[in-house]
Order: sequence, then C-alpha cells, then structure tokens
Amino acid sequence: MGRPARPPPLEHAITHPVPARRVLVTGAGGQLGTALAEAFARDDVVALRREDWDVELPPPEGLEVVDLVLHAAAWTDVDGAESDPQGAAAVNVGGTQHAAELGAPLVYFSTDYVFDGRKRTPYVESDAANPRSAYGRTKLHGEGAAGEHAWIVRTSGLFGPTGDNFVRTMLRLGSERGEVAVVSDQRTSPTYVGHLAAAVRELVAQPHGTWHLAADGDCTWAELAEAVFAEAGLACRVRPISTAELGRPAPRPAYSVLRSERPEAPRLPHWREGLRECLARLV
Repeated sequence: MGRPARPPPLEHAITHPVPARRVLVTGAGGQLGTALAEAFARDDVVALRREDWDVELPPPEGLEVVDLVLHAAAWTDVDGAESDPQGAAAVNVGGTQHAAELGAPLVYFSTDYVFDGRKRTPYVESDAANPRSAYGRTKLHGEGAAGEHAWIVRTSGLFGPTGDNFVRTMLRLGSERGEVAVVSDQRTSPTYVGHLAAAVRELVAQPHGTWHLAADGDCTWAELAEAVFAEAGLACRVRPISTAELGRPAPRPAYSVLRSERPEAPRLPHWREGLRECLARLV
C-alpha cells in the first residue's frame, strides 16, 4: 500500500495582515463624533476635537493622509443661526469644503431641516429640499460642498449619552420640576447616535450619494419627553404646547420623518430602543 498523497503546496504560505484603514473624525468631542469614533474603533481612528481642528480654518499642517473622513463637526445651534447665518455658514459650508480638501472619501451629516415639513408622509431621498431656516439652508449648502465623492447622510433628532441633546435636557428638567412644557406639533424620528454610527459603518460599503438614515418609528417631541420620563422613572408631567407658544426664532418643519427609498440602505432600530440604550449608558 502506497503512501498517502501529500496535500498540494499552499500558494501563499505566509499571509500579510491588511493595513488598518485610517479614518479621520472631525468634531470628535461632540455626541455624534464620539459615537463614530467608537463605531470605527477597529480602524486607525484619528479623532480631532475642535481644539485640534476648528474646521472654519483649512486642515492643520502635518495631518497624515487618511482613507475616510467622517465629518461630524457642525454648527448645530438652530436658533443661533438665525441671528448669525454667516457664522453658521462658515462652519457648515466652509468647514465642509475644508474637510473635502483632504481628498479622501467623505461622510457628511445633514439634517431633516433641509425640508419644509409640508408633507405628511416620510421624506425620501428624491424629495425636493426646501429649508425654512438659516440652519437648514447652511446644511443644504454643505451637502453641495461635500463634493461628488461623498455620502450625504440626512438624519434627525440626534441624542446620545454625551453632549447637549433633548433627552439629556429632559432628564435634567424632569429631576428638577414637576412639569415641563414641550411642543406637540412637530413630528420627527429621534435617532440614537450609537445606532446611526453603526449604520454609517455599513453605509460606506455602498455607493456615494444621498442617504436617509434615521430611527424607525416617529413621535412628537412631547411624546419623546413622556417616554424619557417613563423609562427613567421620573414623576414629571408633560404639558403639550404648540410651536407658536414656544416662540423660537427659527422656524421648524412640522413634519420631518425621514425614510430611505433605497432597498440597500442600512435600517436603524426603533427610536424607543435607542432611548433605552442611551439611558442604560447614563445610569
């Protein structure tokens, strides 16, 4: 009986590790930037806070070549943009141009406020933008500044365990007061930054273009406040008020629920699931 046949020799006896992708995150000190840095932790992440790079200025000298830019730095003061539209544009438009100058594929984060809110069915990517506020206009112009090799991610109502956001504000007010007044005539899809960041990891395998990534489900801000108090066990009542009663300087869309018409778009969990995950990280 002959010897058993030897297995054929391997063509590549030694495998070389694939170099880590270098990912730059702007606005890394904010709630979205923090979540993106966590979601892309398997990559070589260069996390730049505002003190590292104020995007109103060109990229700092000595910045190494990167493979992907996650541009989370933004002017997010919606009412402040009404009184200082040039300041908002310097960040949201000029800052995006500076991020695009790095020459790497770029993810730009836009907003539901690029729409006027007159629809009563979810906005999809092919719907025409018509922002009503200075903030919305600067974010829309920022979409153009991102360039052709960019993913434009429109999202809504971001909240997370860090930074300034509606959920954290309600937790603070709910622990201090017996009642809070919250608008009940604006409907959106509040989106947990952790879920959005995870979806962006999936998205960058898809073609460039405009994508709507927001939480499943929708609610008014008053309904979100009630959910925050219920989940957190706070005995605080919500008094629904109208947008007119609130009297903010910047107009808001009355309806800004976002959905994707692209079958390959990453799907995010329901906003209530995001709320529970956020609260779990705050305890």
